[in-house]
Amino acid sequence: MQTLGKHFLLDLKDCDAAILNDMEAVKSTLCYVVRQSDETPLGESFHQFTPQGVSGLVLGNGSHVCIHTWPEYGYAAVDIFTHSDAFDLESASRFIIEKFGSRNPSVVELKRGA
Repeated sequence: MQTLGKHFLLDLKDCDAAILNDMEAVKSTLCYVVRQSDETPLGESFHQFTPQGVSGLVLGNGSHVCIHTWPEYGYAAVDIFTHSDAFDLESASRFIIEKFGSRNPSVVELKRGA
């Protein structure tokens, strides 16, 4: 079977806790990533937890970017998936790492459908 997509898993440690708890900042970052990939955004869903934390998803026509944050630990788990060769996952990952101020990121790439 051929590779049908790529999936990047980002473990972002030592992030800026204030940004991880700011739903609008998280949302704008993920939306920007999908728009920059020339994907057509199909929808989004975000939730602000009490007392802290954000979870969210932006769905593109051939991709998705989702996140769960733990500001109290300075940690975010991010998934980026695409089946389009035009989506630059490396650039998207660098952008997200920079925006959340992660000083200790880890990125794992998976080939889907291989």
